[in-house]
Amino acid sequence: MTKNNTLISWTILLPLVLVWGSSFILIKKSLLYFTAVEVGILRITITFLFLLPWAIRSLRKIDRKHRNYLIISGFIGSFIPAFMFSIAQTGINSSLAGILNSLTPLFTLLLGLAFFKIKASWFNAMGVIIGLAGAMGLIYVSGGDQGFVFNIKYASLVIIATVCYAFNVNFIKLYLKDIDALTITVLTFFYIGIPSLIYVLAFSNIPNKLMNESDALIGIGYVSILAIAGTGIALIAFNMLIKISTPIFASSVTYMIPVVAIIWGIIDGEIFKPIYILWFVLILIGVLMVNTKSRKYSKKLSNTIISRKNKI
Repeated sequence: MTKNNTLISWTILLPLVLVWGSSFILIKKSLLYFTAVEVGILRITITFLFLLPWAIRSLRKIDRKHRNYLIISGFIGSFIPAFMFSIAQTGINSSLAGILNSLTPLFTLLLGLAFFKIKASWFNAMGVIIGLAGAMGLIYVSGGDQGFVFNIKYASLVIIATVCYAFNVNFIKLYLKDIDALTITVLTFFYIGIPSLIYVLAFSNIPNKLMNESDALIGIGYVSILAIAGTGIALIAFNMLIKISTPIFASSVTYMIPVVAIIWGIIDGEIFKPIYILWFVLILIGVLMVNTKSRKYSKKLSNTIISRKNKI
């Protein structure tokens, strides 16, 4: 990255930390009024409606090949995680979900290695092992009376979401490199938002709740903030960050997200034991070890992109 891009990248990164770090408490509050599936589908639908004016203007900018890539990116990078986090937080608290989200950089590198044939040093491999060990330790000690088996059942959904995020970071960097960040965001939600809106209006109980349950309006307020700020606006910024930085730098937004999530959790009365910090630090150590050679990774990734692009 150039010095100018580095400054812009950090300017985008820090607000993203605050917005996405608050997403977990917003999911938690939304679940007081809607089911996990309803929260997930509303998150997608409201984001779609918010971004629709920009999406309509952007449709003529893309060809069929990019349309297919955008559908894949939308489904894997937004649709699946929206449901995974909502369902997960019916069994684990928002702080734990926020901490586990920090595994994204580990999976970003692993998928980068798998797709772009980049060799990892023993140091990077050890970082992955340490990070995953920290995650397992955190899941275990946070189980409490419910036990490890109960916690892993729900925590694994967050891990699936982080794998989806990691795949999407590399996918955008390779296949959607020529499309601007706004277009990527609005069109990914356009393609997954249409079926989501149809489901909400025709097959869900959401309209009935909104018309007959006054408290549901409070819930829709939480989901709307989550969708518009935490999904729509934040993803535009994040996709911009992916394009001007490296995939691993972009995914490193998850380093600080857990801090914000933990603060919100404590304010909301969630139990946070000091031992959690030990396992959280272990995750961060693993992530930092994985990122030690991020410049070399970025250079090889860029060369691979150029090579593949020349072959097309």
